[in-house]
Amino acid sequence: MDMETWKAEFDQLGFVVIRGFLEGDALAELRHELARYVREVGPRLSDRDAFYDDPARPETLRQLHRMEQDAFFAEYLRNPLWNRTARQLLGEPVRTPDGAEWFNKPPGSHSPTPPHQDNHYFCLTPPQVLTIWLALDDVDEENGCLRYVSRSHLHGMRPHARTQTLGFSQGIADFGEADLTAEIAVRAAPGDALIHHGNTIHRAEANRSTSRHRRSFAMVFRGESCTRDEAALARYQDSLRTQQAELIGGA
Repeated sequence: MDMETWKAEFDQLGFVVIRGFLEGDALAELRHELARYVREVGPRLSDRDAFYDDPARPETLRQLHRMEQDAFFAEYLRNPLWNRTARQLLGEPVRTPDGAEWFNKPPGSHSPTPPHQDNHYFCLTPPQVLTIWLALDDVDEENGCLRYVSRSHLHGMRPHARTQTLGFSQGIADFGEADLTAEIAVRAAPGDALIHHGNTIHRAEANRSTSRHRRSFAMVFRGESCTRDEAALARYQDSLRTQQAELIGGA
C-alpha cells in the first residue's frame, strides 16, 4: 500500500493501519527512550501527568502525559515521518503536536477504555485532527486492542457523559448495538501505527492477559485550518480536574 491508498482508507473508514510504520533502529531508539522516561522521570511526576491503577505499585502505571517536558520528546514532536504522515492524511499543513503520551494496560487490568471521540476532548473546528497510536507490544483481543467504529467520523459528535475511568473522563453516552455491529478490532505488532480521525469512535477492552502489557505511544496532529472552542475546552478541563480529584481521592 502507498500513501494514496492509505489516505483513501482513512477518509472512508475514519482510521488506517500502517504496518511497520517504525522499524529497526528507529523503533529501538523510541522504545529505549520510553523505557528511560518511565524508569527515571515517571516516579517524579505529579498525578496530573502520571496515572496509576495503584499509586503504591509502580508496575500499575497506566498513562504518561505531557512527555515533551523531556528534551528527547520535545524534539520528537518534530519527527519528519510522523509529521509528514499526518500532513498527507489530513491533506493540509499540520501544527507541531501539543504533546506526547504513553499508554499502558498492565496484565490483569480491569479497566476498559470507554468508547469516545478524541475531538470531544480537543474541541476543534473543523475536526481536521488525527491521532497516531504506535503499538509497542503485540496487541490483540486478549490484552485490549483498539476497536474502531467504522465510518463513525462521518456523523459528527455524539453525546458524551462522565466515566469512572481515570484518564478517559468522558465516554459516549448512547453507545449501543449499531456501534458494536460496525466495530472493527485491530491487532497490531510493535511498530505498527493505528491512525484515527478525531471524530472516529474507538474503545478498548480490559487486558485479560496475566503476563502481557499493552503499551503504546501517541501524538495528536491538527491541521492549520483548525480553531479551538476555548469556552468548551475550559468547561471540559474544569470537569476533568474535578473528576480526577474524585477518582484519585477514592483510589
